[in-house]
Formats: sequence, structure tokens, C-alpha cells
Amino acid sequence: MAKSAWAAFTHDAKAFAYAGDALKKSWPKLHAGDAEPFPDSKRAAALIKAAGKAAPKGLDADALAEALQDAWRAFHRGDFKAAFDAGEALGPVGASVAVKALGIHTTHLVDDDAEKLKRFELAAKLAEAAVKALPDEANSHYRHAFALGRYSQGLSIAKALKDGIAGKVRTALDATLELEPKHAEAHTAMAIYHGEIIGKVGAMIGGLTYGAKASEADKHIKTALKLTPDSPIAHIEHGNLLMLLHGDKKEDEAAAAYEKAAKCKPVDAMEALDVAYAKSQLE
Repeated sequence: MAKSAWAAFTHDAKAFAYAGDALKKSWPKLHAGDAEPFPDSKRAAALIKAAGKAAPKGLDADALAEALQDAWRAFHRGDFKAAFDAGEALGPVGASVAVKALGIHTTHLVDDDAEKLKRFELAAKLAEAAVKALPDEANSHYRHAFALGRYSQGLSIAKALKDGIAGKVRTALDATLELEPKHAEAHTAMAIYHGEIIGKVGAMIGGLTYGAKASEADKHIKTALKLTPDSPIAHIEHGNLLMLLHGDKKEDEAAAAYEKAAKCKPVDAMEALDVAYAKSQLE
């Protein structure tokens, strides 16, 4: 991917370095949202075994663990290109960090709509390969749902529905939550899935055709907020959901949700970008 496409993370990243043992110590709070297991040697060995022929060649468990930890360090400090390159080089075993790095960078730091679509399409392909190679990993499915969901937001709703993307997102999120019921980001995404369909095609058609329900959206966002009360994205999407389902009637509550997001203390570059976004929406 062209270097020019990787705009730099410009916030102060000193607090997000997580060198050495700091990464493992901070892992539970860094990954409260996506329930990604810490990539130690035992985990790396399990990934190599599960991936079989799709496992990266010539790396033992210790070397893979080190490579994955370094890729995640790059992600958390905002060096999204390094995180993407390192993850992509590991194939399906590195797809979780590669797709997350590409997706978060594209969401926040790419303005060109055609470029965004291209990148989310690539992210979806990488995630799809991970679903094939590692179907028992919750994040294989979640990253696929995330990439497809973001891709579909760049299309017209009519095209996204006609192409069957909504159904694929739903299937991927169902698989994620079956494997990891406490996956906060998947609960958030499921809430937005219900909300966007109802917001675009109405409650009746949304319910009959896609099984979309406002009550389900509400339930999933409440679960996400309970699991990750300090996550800016959970509050941002709560605000978005209120606007999707209720429009101006819930404008004040949506603004309050954005204010909560803006007051969150970011633990890494991704959260710093989310907080900055929430603040920009309140100006």
C-alpha cells in the first residue's frame, strides 16, 4: 500500500509506548473492548497449530509471540503503518492487528472516500482469510464484521443491502458473540447494525426483512457500556445510536453521550483519536 496513504498520528504518543512488560500489564485495559488474548508464547503456539498451513513460515512460538507483541505496541502508540505491515506479513495469524490498524487509521486519518473504500475492502479480504484459517477466533469474525461494516457505510444503503453486506455483517457479529459473549466492540457494532437498518429502511421493513429491532440495539449498547464504561467509542456509538433511532428528539442525550466520550482518558492512540473526534463533534 502506498506510503503516501498513511497520514501520521499527530497526538503525543509518549504515554502509549508500552515497552517491555508494560504491554502485558496494561493488556486487560488496552483490550477491554475487543477481548484479544495476550500473544505470549503459549498463545502463539496455539495459533500456529490452529492455522496449520496458513501459519507464518519459519517462526517458532517465541518468535511469533515477539512479532505479535511488537505489532500491537506499534498499534497502541499510533504507528499504524508499522502495525499493519507487521500484521499483514504474518498472514491470517497477524490479521487481527493488521485489520484493526488499517481500519482505525482509515476511519480517522483518511479523508478520500475512494481511498477509504479501497482500504476497507482490503481489510475485509484479510479478515476473510483469517475466518477461513482461524474460525475459532472471535476476532477473525469481528474484524470481518468491522471491515465490512465500515465498507458498507461508504456505499449507499440500497447498494449495501442489495449486495447482501448487512447479512454478512450480522453473521460475523453473531459468530463473534457466540465465541466471546463479552466482546464489547461486537455488542456496540450489533447495536449500530440494528440502528442503521431501522434508521434507513424503517422499523417495519427493518424488522421483517433483516430482524432489526430497536430493543435489540438498546440491549447491545447497554451491554457494551457496562463492559467498557471508560471506552470513548462505546459512548460515541451510543450517541450515534440515539440519533439513528430517535433523531432530534434525543439530541440532548446524544450530546451527553459524546460529552462522556470527550472526557474519557485515552489509554492508546486509537482512544486518543476517538476522544478528539468526540470533542470535534461538540464544538
